[in-house]
Amino acid sequence: MKQALLRLGWPAEDFAGYVDGQAHEISLVEDGWHMREYQKLAAEGFWHGGSGVVVLPCGAGKTIVGAAAMAHAKATTLILVTNTVAARQWRDELLRRTNLHEDEIGEYSGAKKEIRPVTIATYQVMTTKKNGLFAHLDLFDGHDWGLIIYDEVHLLPAPIFRFTADIQSRRRLGLTATLVREDGMEGEVFSLIGPKRFDVPWKEIEAQGYIAPADCVEVRVTLTEHERLNYATAETENRYRVCATTATKKSVAMALAKFHENDQVLIIGQYIDQIDEISNDLGVPIIKGDTPVKEREFLYNAFRSGEIKCLVVSKVANFSIDLPEASIAIQISGTFGSRQEEAQRLGRILRPKADGRGARFYSLVARDTVDQDFAQNRQRFLAEQGYSYRIIDADDVFTGKL
Repeated sequence: MKQALLRLGWPAEDFAGYVDGQAHEISLVEDGWHMREYQKLAAEGFWHGGSGVVVLPCGAGKTIVGAAAMAHAKATTLILVTNTVAARQWRDELLRRTNLHEDEIGEYSGAKKEIRPVTIATYQVMTTKKNGLFAHLDLFDGHDWGLIIYDEVHLLPAPIFRFTADIQSRRRLGLTATLVREDGMEGEVFSLIGPKRFDVPWKEIEAQGYIAPADCVEVRVTLTEHERLNYATAETENRYRVCATTATKKSVAMALAKFHENDQVLIIGQYIDQIDEISNDLGVPIIKGDTPVKEREFLYNAFRSGEIKCLVVSKVANFSIDLPEASIAIQISGTFGSRQEEAQRLGRILRPKADGRGARFYSLVARDTVDQDFAQNRQRFLAEQGYSYRIIDADDVFTGKL
């Protein structure tokens, strides 16, 4: 009914009460750290509102807001996350920030099926079908949850959320860095989870020193004559791939990686053959969809420790990956004009650095193509957040004029 009213232009505020769910003692343990003021306000805004969405930039501590919400609820909690690596990051953070013990936190993923007072489940396993049925949705219905937390809630509406009508009686918290969706269905989030309860501009958090300042640079590359011919004759649906995977981008990405060889560098791309080639030519590791979870965790840990200085990643690294020391991102291709993805990728390098240095986000764009059109759309969100882009030519990279 809430969704139907929203489509009619009459968004409904839900004043119905909540089932408390099964009680479970959860409290924050501020040992050597303290909640930031905006984190407290976010958790309190959610709790007093009943259910809803908290919007904070990547690196601003959304997991701590989730932990604080759990401490308010003091009830069994189901946490939905994007992947197994994110699930384990949540577990580690909860063990560090709360009084919860390991045997109180379960992982419900492709690898494990544990149900505990606090259960962290992946969206993927929840939307897996078996004999035409969603086999794991009884995780919603069969347990008396007091709180359900949706990490990266901007991914709505995914198949799982079509089944959330049954849990409308529970408190629901959505966490995200941006509610932007290119399909315009942000309203679905509000009707399923609740209204926005807290939001703060990225630049405000940066001014407080809680996220790193970022320099955004668009690097314009020119297609070769052969590539221009391929682009001109390609089918409309294939044009973006043709220009986004130009060989010049690989050369520029490699030159940037070498220029920043003393920094922690992420090279991010959409097309597997493109990032495979860059990984191979640079001789650096790669993380993509078929990389096993254990290998992902090993590589992420090696990157965090500085043992690995450069890592090539596919879009699997867009969400919920905590890489505090990453200071350089080189985006070579993306999901068309997705502003949400642009924000997520910038977010990978916004964790404050131990030495206080800033971050730099390079976006490689093929001039006079749909790649340039998409880039303008992707940058819109960042412009709204107060970031400015400077545009340089690929030749400036090769001559070191950065």
